[in-house]
Order: sequence, then C-alpha cells, then structure tokens
Amino acid sequence: MKLLELKDSIKNLIIEVEDGIAVVTMNRPKANALNTEMLLEIESVFKCMAEDDTVKGAIVTAPGEKFFVAGADINGFLALDGMGGRTASKLAQDAFQAIDDLEKPVIAAVNGYALGGGNEIAMACDIRIASTKAIFGQPEVNLGLMPCFGGTQRLPRLVGYGIAKELIFTARNVDAQEAYRIGLVNKVVEPEELLPAAKEMMKVILSKAPLAIGACKVAINKGKDLDMADGLELERNLNGLLFSTEDKNEGVGAFIEKRAAKFSGK
Repeated sequence: MKLLELKDSIKNLIIEVEDGIAVVTMNRPKANALNTEMLLEIESVFKCMAEDDTVKGAIVTAPGEKFFVAGADINGFLALDGMGGRTASKLAQDAFQAIDDLEKPVIAAVNGYALGGGNEIAMACDIRIASTKAIFGQPEVNLGLMPCFGGTQRLPRLVGYGIAKELIFTARNVDAQEAYRIGLVNKVVEPEELLPAAKEMMKVILSKAPLAIGACKVAINKGKDLDMADGLELERNLNGLLFSTEDKNEGVGAFIEKRAAKFSGK
C-alpha cells in the first residue's frame, strides 16, 4: 500500500508527501498525548513507508510551537495492573521500533515540549533538529514509573550513561541548547526555521545513494548491540552487498568522470 492510500484512515496524524519526503505531523488534541490509537497509527504509517518506494525519507513534527508530544496519555494508567503496564510499554516500543527499523532516513523536527514518550519518539528518529523553544525530559519517576517506550535504552546510547541516569533519576527537563550540548539533538534553529531546516537536511541526505544510506542505518543501529568483531562483520557484509549495486557503479563512475551522480536505488 502507498502511504497516501493510508491517509484517510489515520485520525491523529497529518501525512503529506512531497519530493519523496513524507512529513508526519502528530495532531491529537491535548498536547499530542500518545494513546493506543495514535501509537498504532504511528506503527502502521512507518511500516507502510517501508513498502512505499515513493517515500525516500520522513520528517516527524507537530503543529504550533508549544507541544511536540507532551507524553503518554496517563488518564487510563490507574486502571492498569502489572500486565497492563507491560502491554502498554510494548505497544509504544513496537511503534517507535518501526521508525528505528525503517531503512530510510527519519528526522524529528521538535517544536516544543517533548516529554516522556515525546522524547522517546524523537530518539527513535535518526536525527533531531530542535526549535529554540523545545524542551526535553523523562518525567516518569514523578509518577512512580520509568521511561518504558524505549527511553532507558535509547537515551544512554545518545548522551552517555551518566547524563542519562541524571535526567531519568531527577526527571529534570533540558532546553534546546542543553539538549544540543549533551548530544541529544543535532541542531537548534529558530521556530520559523524548524521545518525548512529539516527539509533542507533531508534533501541533502536524499541526494546521496539510498541503498548506501539504508545500509549505513542498519550497520549503526544493529552494530551498537554487537561486539566490535561482529559489528565489523556486519559492516563488511553490508558493504559487499553495496558493491553489487548499480548505485555503486554510478557513484564511482561519476567520481572518476567528475560529474554529479544520479542514483537509481538499484
């Protein structure tokens, strides 16, 4: 199924595709709080992107300047027992893993509060660009809970274990500049420049060989869970596959001939 064919069945996301870039705008009333329906839609949309050759990359964002995602919808938490809490965690983890598993680049354009699940969905993306008004945090311990949508695993991998433990244990929020300093975000821009900056970066990425970008994403994401020897084996196996592609011949040929490469994704 093409992504735009899924569009009419999605209630909490606005989907637009232009020049191969899918812009997924989270648009649920009350600060984009993540409920079951929204999480299932996120998973469905990103799994669809994996099968849609017209989509080359994606940007995840939200309307306005106040909220990216303020967190999970906690209204139903009191009714959940231990098994219910575990099921809720898996639902969100599966949704965000669909972003991580997509062998196409994904940029989070974070425009406001990205708390709890909001920070966790941003971390599932490959690159994060923040508005100067963005605020990041994992406040779950304030509720007697823990980051459970991937936060305890992705945050340390991005900012290091000491800083991750500090932010999770204290539930302290950080602004965009501190998020940049600790490595949580890649770039900070003014609010009006946020989406244009994300699109500009995505256009640069999409000018490169798509199979190579996908292989790099797999090598980085899978390699972080391997020891060095196994990571290097994964790298050389993926590189071997790239050497058998038309894109390799085009890229190398263009370099030798001193011209711009025209990649086909084959």
